[in-house]
Amino acid sequence: MHYSAEKLTEEKVFKDPVHRYVHVRDLAIWDLIGTKEFQRLRRIKQLGTTFLTFHGAEHSRFNHSLGVYEIVRRIIDDVFAGRPEWSDDERLLTLCAALLHDLGHGPFSHSFEKVFDFDHEDLTRAIILGDTEVNKVLLKVSPDFPSQVAEVIAKTSEKKLVVSLISSQIDADRMDYLQRDAYFTGVSYGQFDMERILRVMRPREDQVVIKKSGMHAVEDYIMSRYQMYWQVYFHPVSRSAEVILTKILHRAKQLFKENYAFKYEPIHFTSLFREQVTLEDYLKLDESVILFYFQSWQEEADPIISDLCRRFVNRNLFKYAEFDPAKEYKKLAELTMLFEKAGIDPEYYLVVDSSSDLPYDFYRPGEEEERLPIHLLMKNGELRELSRESEIVDAISGKRRTDHKLYYPADFLENESTEKETKQQIRALLEI
Repeated sequence: MHYSAEKLTEEKVFKDPVHRYVHVRDLAIWDLIGTKEFQRLRRIKQLGTTFLTFHGAEHSRFNHSLGVYEIVRRIIDDVFAGRPEWSDDERLLTLCAALLHDLGHGPFSHSFEKVFDFDHEDLTRAIILGDTEVNKVLLKVSPDFPSQVAEVIAKTSEKKLVVSLISSQIDADRMDYLQRDAYFTGVSYGQFDMERILRVMRPREDQVVIKKSGMHAVEDYIMSRYQMYWQVYFHPVSRSAEVILTKILHRAKQLFKENYAFKYEPIHFTSLFREQVTLEDYLKLDESVILFYFQSWQEEADPIISDLCRRFVNRNLFKYAEFDPAKEYKKLAELTMLFEKAGIDPEYYLVVDSSSDLPYDFYRPGEEEERLPIHLLMKNGELRELSRESEIVDAISGKRRTDHKLYYPADFLENESTEKETKQQIRALLEI
């Protein structure tokens, strides 16, 4: 029997708090889960710094990836199987892409990407195509199979239906992370009737569509996503921790450029700081490594990096104020000047952070990115874009919401042993 069709002698299951069980029968999937690159995802949190706000949010990219795989497996094995628009030849490709879609995430994912100018999707493809255990497993299927999987994840594959299962406005990735993140943060916002949505999904040549009878379940899903972004993902306290994390990495990078003599030499960061990082270097990084350095750097002679690391490790986060950059740019300039006068470096201690989300949109020519709309399948076989049928979705379609916060160290401003008058001026401006 060819490797692509080979099954385990006995089905393996993972007990899962969201989907109850994750089922594995395919040998290729089992082998991929066992690779060191996939196991690394156990050491990377799904929600970055959110555990400092919601203490239960300790779950990993590993269990999210298994969850996405399981949702896709249910769709193609239980809903799509036997339908003329679906080819079972795409089954293993779809399952592998679902399982591996987050393989390239780094520690504290998005903060890390911003500082070092990485893209986790580019790194996912590099792992799939590089000299890795994952690549060796995929090559057993066929010489071009790693490329096929990488193209699905890059959204460049001609197999548009497969791509839409992994990456669209109603995909397995979003359906898993909304429920999983809601479960581990303890909130109710991310809950929706996934079983109903799966039952009404139908394959079409270039995308998944939803039967009209399932429209209300999709409305619920979109509103769940909207609420999760504003109540969990963009929570201002989590963002404060992310601001400090980002500034630690920036400070370490700056000190390295200045040939600062670290007490604890950042050997895991050297290639990153020199912008000569290899895939091998990148795969050695996980959150345990980063936290080791943060613990160690608390003892550095540099007052900024030691202070920022103490803040992150001990959760002494920055406070925040509402901020409108369009109207308050003069206030920011004045605060910057006063921070400098008070001996507080505004580069590290006065930070504007912005969060923005577009809960649902349909493709608008000329805009920043193409968003494949969610289509409803009407009884007569016609396809209708969701917001044309749903008043709820129409009300939020194309409406980008942006939130700005100004972060600062309140404890520095309360200490009036130095620059008392200046600090009083700062507090007045910040309305503390």
